[in-house]
Amino acid sequence: MSIDASRNHMVQQQIRPQQVTDSKVLEALSQVPREDFVPADYQALAFAETFIPLSHGQFMLTPALEGQFLQALSIKSTDKILEVGTGSGYFTALLSKLGKHVYSVDCFEDLLEEANEKFRQHHLYNITLAHGKAENGWPNHAPYDAMIFTGAMPALPKNIHEQLNIGGRLLAVIGTEKLMRAVLIQKIAQNKTQEKILFETQIPKLLDIKEPRVFNF
Repeated sequence: MSIDASRNHMVQQQIRPQQVTDSKVLEALSQVPREDFVPADYQALAFAETFIPLSHGQFMLTPALEGQFLQALSIKSTDKILEVGTGSGYFTALLSKLGKHVYSVDCFEDLLEEANEKFRQHHLYNITLAHGKAENGWPNHAPYDAMIFTGAMPALPKNIHEQLNIGGRLLAVIGTEKLMRAVLIQKIAQNKTQEKILFETQIPKLLDIKEPRVFNF
């Protein structure tokens, strides 16, 4: 099977059956060459429904989760997007195809450098990268129309909603190893949000998010 055929199979047989029907999302997944963002040692798994290891104990999300997350965010062509956790840069590239501009933060400089080189190779110029901590987001360019954390965390960072535009959407996987939920939060007024649990899942956690303090009595 050719690379293009394998990518099409991924979209039609792995992602679409997960109720991912947004034509723009499916088009982006078909166009962006996932194989170019996968480490050389894992090329055989480029389109497999599995977490692909990166350096520093990081992982690429599974194709189905990538599709589900993109659809849930309902990204418009005018959206300014914040991604926390650049990783391989593949999900960043997908966001860049759907929105106006993507700001992406990662705590590992070498991953940022590798991702930036891939963006240049694929002529993706609406992406700005920064080295920073996940819990800080990127307040310099706020407010954002869409925000996503690409790794799990026990709770949302304090005051992160302040970086979200009114009408904006934030997607995060919240919980611990035993129970994690994909949650979509929409900011409906300056100090008011509404939350929707999308589904239960299990994904690797963000390494630079502080664990909540536990008090023993």
